[in-house]
Amino acid sequence: MACRMKGMHADNLQLDAHGRLKHFLAIEGLPRALLTQILDNAERFAPVGDRAVKKVPLLRGKTVANLFFEPSTRTRTTFDLAAKRLSADVLNLNIEASSTKKGESLSDTLRNLEAMQCDMFVVRHQSSGAANFIARQIAPHISVINGGDGRHEHPTQAMLDVFTIRRWKRRFDALTVAIVGDVAHSRVARSEIHALRILGVPEIRVVGPKTLIPAEVESLGVRVFHDLEAGIKGADVVIMLRLQQERMQSALLPSGHEYFREYGLTAARLKLAAKDAIVMHPGPINRGVEIASDIADGAQSVILQQVTFGIAVRMAVMSMVMGTQALGGADAEHD
Repeated sequence: MACRMKGMHADNLQLDAHGRLKHFLAIEGLPRALLTQILDNAERFAPVGDRAVKKVPLLRGKTVANLFFEPSTRTRTTFDLAAKRLSADVLNLNIEASSTKKGESLSDTLRNLEAMQCDMFVVRHQSSGAANFIARQIAPHISVINGGDGRHEHPTQAMLDVFTIRRWKRRFDALTVAIVGDVAHSRVARSEIHALRILGVPEIRVVGPKTLIPAEVESLGVRVFHDLEAGIKGADVVIMLRLQQERMQSALLPSGHEYFREYGLTAARLKLAAKDAIVMHPGPINRGVEIASDIADGAQSVILQQVTFGIAVRMAVMSMVMGTQALGGADAEHD
């Protein structure tokens, strides 16, 4: 499948003729007004989780297929919950047991899912650009949401992260945000950088060892630091990235212990950030590698809140790509 997206913008495919979301494949190239609309709609959906009946009828009668070609717990589960809270029917395709493992092509799998009258595909794939490829192959009435593709983007994770930042910091135009860790292999970091820039964050820093920082990253409008203490000094938001275990088994890093000694977030290091700094992590956390447990569980951590907000943000995106309105609908009783 030739689906890498080097230099390819997804925005022309993502938007319909009226500038509304048709697919949600990448943050890059989207207008600030659209990102703000997602955040505002997520605010309206957030209270649904506090109700006795955690449902609204916006996607009643629609079918959402979760197509996860690589493992995920947090992302798949929150998409699943988001769809069900919108009253959609949900099909979780077990790729490990699916016909793609028996030699069926991806195109044939998509044709069969179309025949089941699905309305939306949530796609997670190890190949960069896979969601874009699928969006170009499927029937026009079906919407595609990217649940993470290769090293390219993870747009809903970025949106739940900036939603969390807005909840605590209210505004973006005076913030310093530090993204720490394996930036080179992180689709989350790429999406976050695009979202933060579009929303007007004046200083975005990436922090990590030279082996884990891509050479061209400064072209995205960020400052590069190889010293953790310098990189988080005065930061309002510190986002720690997951260090993938395979990096510790390669020449990129000596060991998890050595990484923590140089780049792990500890109480002493966090004191260098702004006094009211928040600590974030897309998960899953490697305690004692990227972050000390007392910080992960501490008063400045908003890691669990990110998970909770992820449901509301994904509800907002799913409702928007299906052409429904959050305003009023999220406050309507489910019958």
